Amino acid sequence: MANRILIAGGYGVIDSAIARLIRSINIDVEIVLAGRNPEKGAPLARELGHSHTAYLDLTNGQTVEELGEPDLIVAAVQDPGDVLLQAALTKGIAHIGITKLADELSTLTFAALHKPPKRPIVPLGHAQTGILTWVAAQAALDFAVVDSILLASMHDERDLIGPSTLEESEGFISRALLRQDAQWKWVDATQHGRLVRLSDDYSVEGFPMALLDVPNLATITGAPNVRFDFLLGDSIGTRVGKSASQDLFIEMKGTLKNEKAATYHISVSDPWGHAHMTALGVLLAIERILGWDGKPPAVGGVYLPDTLLPIDAAIARIKDFGIQIKTEIEGA
Repeated sequence: MANRILIAGGYGVIDSAIARLIRSINIDVEIVLAGRNPEKGAPLARELGHSHTAYLDLTNGQTVEELGEPDLIVAAVQDPGDVLLQAALTKGIAHIGITKLADELSTLTFAALHKPPKRPIVPLGHAQTGILTWVAAQAALDFAVVDSILLASMHDERDLIGPSTLEESEGFISRALLRQDAQWKWVDATQHGRLVRLSDDYSVEGFPMALLDVPNLATITGAPNVRFDFLLGDSIGTRVGKSASQDLFIEMKGTLKNEKAATYHISVSDPWGHAHMTALGVLLAIERILGWDGKPPAVGGVYLPDTLLPIDAAIARIKDFGIQIKTEIEGA
């Protein structure tokens, strides 16, 4: 029987990219594009086929039951009351949320402890919905000890990401979570800028954010120093005269398994931009949750990117979609 996926948000820039990527690999899945202005999603529904729009307003007491019971909810919209999450836990529906930051997971924690999920619940409030964490986690496998991980994401204003996403990004630059000298610190992001050197002749000031990559990678690697910064500037694509790309950067320092000190400089670039890379992270999670990867569907529980999908499998799939991963090594 074909799956049914509800995309809450439905027809914005990011949501549309998610829907199109889903349809590109699965022609049978039913897609419901839900939001407060369903008429805006009608052209996309016609384009996708086997899809329709639905009215959804999370602020007016509406319940998901009014929309039927999907196999999976993709929450690509702010859900301050956790309406979609509670519906998923109550009805045994899988759930992917892409908007919650590190200081917003307590409600999920308590809800899941009181009502253990029957289907996968996956918070993907990571840089590009887990892509950065998967790449960094793979790099960390070369190290015996990781001393620091400096992460960054470039936003190029030439890349269309949608007004709500840009507004959310600007709002992130307020309170940030850092792992510093093995201590967790909540800081005023505006007072903790960092100059990120991207090439011999190009550096950009970044400001920290409370994305889930920070606690996720600190836990995976044991690194005492981890931070993520938001950059605003020219992407790799723009700098070579092409369309704006979505770029992620990793600087990882430590001791390799051969006992040599080394620094990895890694760039992750999507020539199709922010929306495509974000949608790809969601797609990888969907494939594993619903068993589209040829394996049995994932069992119930709360998952992070690296606990849902094996790292090597994730990296191979990322490369399938044209994401360019480049690594330079100092000291090895």
